[in-house]
Amino acid sequence: MIVVEALAGPAVAEQQVEVVERKGRGHPDSICDAVMDAVSVALCTAYRRQCGTVLHHNIDKGLLVAGRVELEFGGGRVSEPMELIIGDRAADRCADRRIDVPGIATATARDWFRRHLPRIDVEHHLRVRPVLAPGSAELADIFARRGRLHVANDTSAAVGYAPLSPTEKAVLALENHLNSAAFKERCPETGEDVKIMGLRRGRQLDLTVAMPLLADQVGSEADYFARKQAVINEMEAFLVRCGDFSGRRVHFNTLDLPGRGLAGTYLSLLGTSAEGGDSGQVGRGNRVNGLIALNRPLGTEAAAGKNPVSHVGKIYNLLAHQAAGRIHRQVEGIREVYVWLVSRIGRPIDQPAMAHVELVPEPAADLAALRPRVRRVVEEELSGIGELCERLSRGEFKIC
Repeated sequence: MIVVEALAGPAVAEQQVEVVERKGRGHPDSICDAVMDAVSVALCTAYRRQCGTVLHHNIDKGLLVAGRVELEFGGGRVSEPMELIIGDRAADRCADRRIDVPGIATATARDWFRRHLPRIDVEHHLRVRPVLAPGSAELADIFARRGRLHVANDTSAAVGYAPLSPTEKAVLALENHLNSAAFKERCPETGEDVKIMGLRRGRQLDLTVAMPLLADQVGSEADYFARKQAVINEMEAFLVRCGDFSGRRVHFNTLDLPGRGLAGTYLSLLGTSAEGGDSGQVGRGNRVNGLIALNRPLGTEAAAGKNPVSHVGKIYNLLAHQAAGRIHRQVEGIREVYVWLVSRIGRPIDQPAMAHVELVPEPAADLAALRPRVRRVVEEELSGIGELCERLSRGEFKIC
């Protein structure tokens, strides 16, 4: 069933207040999401190679336990490593062959850290602890049943929307800029653990940014605050190109306090607060479009690490955003669109219990004329869900 209706009220960009958050790749929550999803992709590859098909797994119960460091201006040392716990369920047998699930999970996690957080020595700064057991017989049996597509292995709901508001675009663009290779080359003293909170009031945009400076690049408290001001200048120059706002203000590392030495500065040895200040967990980070937008409806499912061919908590989250974006691009007369998908466990994944589309139409738009065109887009997206799952299993989508 596909229901299409008009949504009363203004579009998000026209509301008086808007709040948008993004956590960058070095944030402990983002690390957990990215690593668990990488493990899922690696398992899909191994399952196909050894078994010819993707088997049951859900790697969506990850925890990154913060370590401990001793910092000083000019450097420091790791006194206790971080610990990454990789949980939940994964099939470890195919007929009479055993699949080295713990080995795959551990190798994948270490490889992710090497590629994305190169200051972390995975042999000395990180412990990886896989805690993965085979799934229940009923859920595992989903993968043995015949059919073009798998059935849903959960009763779940997801929501996606389009387009991004100017505030959402600005927050996303700034974090991408701060973690870009070009910015890191100009400002090599900055770590990857970026967190941005965007607050728009009317047309005034306030951005609160947290990002550590690297201890081995900062020689003194005075050097820290000089480098901090240079980074602020860089951010302000970049934001001029982001959106039509009447004003933009950047607040950077606001816990800092001159005169308190190390205690008044945000320093990092490895580039992430997981080294000693903050733990991370799957599902607490960005949604699949890369944002935590508080003015939008948010699903409760953690998409990262879930099985990409049967778990609607992953598939529908991505599909809902994809369908919303296509509706907004292809159907004229729509200012904003929300797509809700509700599954029922045991039903084929291309047959949701409900697809609900909410539109904020243009003032002169004819809702009756819009409905069949919107339904057609949703039907086409659902008919292509098999290809979407295949691409998800190959890791072609960034979901955090």
